[in-house]
Amino acid sequence: MSMILDHIEQMKTYVSAKQPSEMDGAIRLNLNENPYPPSKEVRKVFSRIAKEDIRVYPDALCEELRNALAEKYQVKPEQILCGNGSSEIITLIFQACIGANSKIAIPDPSFAFYHTAAVIRQAQIVNIPTRDDFSIDIDLLINSGADAVVLVNPNAPTGRCLAYAEVERLVRSFSGLVIIDEAYIDFADEQASAVSLISSCKNVIVVRTFSKSYSLCGARVGYCFADEKMIGALLKVKTVYNVNWLSQQLALAALSAQNDLAKNTSAIRRTREFLTVKLQAMGFSVFPSQTNFVLCTPPERIHAKELYERLLEKHIYVRYYDQPRLSDKLRISIGTSAQVEQLCNEIERCKRA
Repeated sequence: MSMILDHIEQMKTYVSAKQPSEMDGAIRLNLNENPYPPSKEVRKVFSRIAKEDIRVYPDALCEELRNALAEKYQVKPEQILCGNGSSEIITLIFQACIGANSKIAIPDPSFAFYHTAAVIRQAQIVNIPTRDDFSIDIDLLINSGADAVVLVNPNAPTGRCLAYAEVERLVRSFSGLVIIDEAYIDFADEQASAVSLISSCKNVIVVRTFSKSYSLCGARVGYCFADEKMIGALLKVKTVYNVNWLSQQLALAALSAQNDLAKNTSAIRRTREFLTVKLQAMGFSVFPSQTNFVLCTPPERIHAKELYERLLEKHIYVRYYDQPRLSDKLRISIGTSAQVEQLCNEIERCKRA
């Protein structure tokens, strides 16, 4: 008899993209990492670490970080929870709110980790197909008959972003829980954040992360905004010291450097536009993106998987999905200008080969 629960034994493992070492000359355009280093304020943290900071337990509630986030977003600290990356926040939400046989409506395609979290909880996933251009039909989500809805906005891996009015309509029209993942919102040309809805809507949780726009993937700090009662429930299911001391300090330092955030996100938006134009000139179809990546379809004479493999040979890593509606496409993270130039030059060579 197996000691592993049947549904866990049968589920597919969540697989992240390959993680090549930049030390080996690899260009990592497959993980949606920020190509720019974190702010000087973040780097200063390492110079002032004391032995006592590491010897003792960290603040279990991340109170200093919650206070700083509350001030920035004009909410109460009690309306914020911090976690070990947004992946832990997602897991906690599902532990507290999603039971066996709950129905979860998720646009298709979207961030696959939500499927993993649902399967672990033995919830039923209701896949809501996006339109041909990958835009999301809010009415299909509202009328899905689900107990909860997940909206990644801007969406991954498509890059599409819903306007605030549509997000608000979803939250106010859907009677169940609405989870809005805003991991990429800082890269959007126009902010469509739902954070302002948490004070008037008890059914919404807005998930965010320091990984993307703040260049802190390795620190693993996520956070979410919700009604105080909901945050209280999430605190009940989290582990005691879920965010280590160093990560808390790095997040605080990053939050204090808003000029650096604006500078880096602006540079990424410019490079995103540059890459989009270059790809279109080479015959690619590029979907409108409000993130730090683009989803694109190569011209017919070269298949996406073939191009992916050719780029791998040159140590250029992009993301290929072997799944319906995405198998003829590539997702390319926005790197530095130099990295994007090198990518485009290599694609040109692949086309001529």
